[in-house]
Amino acid sequence: MDYEPKKSADGTYTLYSKKFDECYHSLRDGAFSEAYFKHVKPVFDLVKKDELKILDICFGLGINTLATIYHFQRQNSVKSLKIFSPEFDKELLKKLPSFNYPSYLSGYRNIIKSLVNEHRYEDEKIKIELFVGDAREYVKGLEDIDAVYQDAFSPKKNPTLWSVEYFKDIYMLLNSSGVLTTYSIAAPVRLGLYEAGFNVYEKEIEGIKKITIASKTELPLKKIDMQMKRKRSSSSPIWDKDISF
Repeated sequence: MDYEPKKSADGTYTLYSKKFDECYHSLRDGAFSEAYFKHVKPVFDLVKKDELKILDICFGLGINTLATIYHFQRQNSVKSLKIFSPEFDKELLKKLPSFNYPSYLSGYRNIIKSLVNEHRYEDEKIKIELFVGDAREYVKGLEDIDAVYQDAFSPKKNPTLWSVEYFKDIYMLLNSSGVLTTYSIAAPVRLGLYEAGFNVYEKEIEGIKKITIASKTELPLKKIDMQMKRKRSSSSPIWDKDISF
């Protein structure tokens, strides 16, 4: 089998990918906790819009997307939700209708089935588009996005979704108040975001690992002095030319 179920610290399940030699979520932080506290909650706290448009990189097990819906249905400020998400692994998608989601997400299994079978889901308040293919190409066709969940496999395992060129495409598709959230606090990632034009911030979250948040505008968060970091760091950002595609 290419995938192995793993129970994470918060009691929710993720999968281990043999191809990438990584789990889809942090076992220490918990699959749902990582999605909710590192992506969903920061975005809803920072982006104040009636309609929220989110790019979820990459769909994976769908927990980021489902956690977003879970939170959306329990708040009152955002009135409608659009999610765009690429995923290249067709075999993984086939497994999702029977995946062991936590009980509070299992009610969204109809959404998962619709996305797997039709690559879309829509109701009165929610619209989701699942693109099966190359994320690098997909993002070039998007615009006016409010938030990006940068949640691909790690830079060491999947560097094409962490390069400066990739982050420049992300910068272009975000609107002026857009934000990016990511679990990665690695220097090459932060330097890549800075090289692409982002302001770079660090956010500490009680009980789990801290995260990086990037934006075009100033945010009320702990800002990292990236000029100083670039001078002092022995690390370098990832460039496409250094990647073996």
